[in-house]
Amino acid sequence: MGIYVIRVPDIGEGIAEVELVAWHVQPGDAVVEDQHLADVMTDKATVEVPSPMHGKVLALGGSPGQVMAVGAELVRLEVEGAGNLKDEEPKQAPAGISPASAAPVTIATTAPAAPAPTPTPPAPARSPAAPSPTRVARAEGERPLAAPSVRRRALDMGIDLRRVHGSGPAGRIEHADLDAFAAGGSQPATAGSPYVERHGEEPVPVIGLRRKIAQKMQEAKRRIPHFSYVEEVDVTELEALRAQLNARHGAQRGKLTLLPLLVRALVLALRDFPQINARYDDEAGVVTRFAPVHLGVATQTDGGLMVPVLRHAEALDLWACAAGIARVAEGAKSGKLGRDALAGSTITLTSLGALGGIVSTPVINHPEVAIVGVNRIVERPMLRGGQVVARQLMNLSSSFDHRVVDGMDAARFIQAVRALLETPALLFVE
Repeated sequence: MGIYVIRVPDIGEGIAEVELVAWHVQPGDAVVEDQHLADVMTDKATVEVPSPMHGKVLALGGSPGQVMAVGAELVRLEVEGAGNLKDEEPKQAPAGISPASAAPVTIATTAPAAPAPTPTPPAPARSPAAPSPTRVARAEGERPLAAPSVRRRALDMGIDLRRVHGSGPAGRIEHADLDAFAAGGSQPATAGSPYVERHGEEPVPVIGLRRKIAQKMQEAKRRIPHFSYVEEVDVTELEALRAQLNARHGAQRGKLTLLPLLVRALVLALRDFPQINARYDDEAGVVTRFAPVHLGVATQTDGGLMVPVLRHAEALDLWACAAGIARVAEGAKSGKLGRDALAGSTITLTSLGALGGIVSTPVINHPEVAIVGVNRIVERPMLRGGQVVARQLMNLSSSFDHRVVDGMDAARFIQAVRALLETPALLFVE
């Protein structure tokens, strides 16, 4: 038998280190060739690390959340044959392994004699703690006995008398009982009470995709001077058009949501505002304006927020756009998108649908210079021609990089989008 060391793979693109996200095996497990051993994450995507051969896991080279250099020891297998561990290398568990996980690796060595145990002085005797006051469980709706002065004092102290044991005649609660209750600390409420104390805490490591999101958001807010612009849009006619298109073509082409129509409006408006469909390399001091619209679609997944890219949105009709949005969003949620599908966007669209709220201040997807946020549609009264009528209204909440987008240009851009949405026939006029 030999030992085969699996190292952190070189994923390319100049990546020198990865983050270990999850293990799918444990020491002692038997594995087969191509079995999924671990997930590691780069700046762009999560990569699965397979086993190159059959074997038995001896040790794991890190813990989830640990950043590891390319080439570092990841997994150690016991395999048939000579393996790939050089004779001169010490046959010991890789650095960073916890004693528990390293236990399956047994190396024959001569250990130094353990020092003799030092006698431990006996612990000082402790006086028994004073017994805590007995808590009483009263029936639902039972009114405890107490004098008015005791009730007033309990109210001032924030004590529920139903939870206090009474030491007086017939269980009457005395002032001393309040003192004993307060000294003993608050206790769980009686059964059925809506006021129940909860205790405990849960540390949640910020690792994997969650860490990448945190780093990206921090970087965007640190480097980009955001400013937001909010405008109200009357989408009554747009919604009527969408309903007609779905009634006529929905069965054959699929149902349209609002997003493909909004994407079409963005594509047309960006032709007059090329400085907004851009990426800013602030280290090189270069703004790159793009003719194509590679739309980032902010997507909530089980692991956190991801921004897959719908490429060449300018070349898609409404149904192709709808299918493309659904495809990239589903790919992000299932984790099946490649690295290329998560990079290269030129402007991002974000929407929380019915949870979109009234106003939001979205964070720009660095190194882009703009993000357009969609808030929910609400029906509200509106004055039109001196008459109060019901209209469907929606806010667009957008953020811009003030280093390269002036406030006037941002306002004009959103007003252009608004005009297209409020007169939807213009969406189909070239």
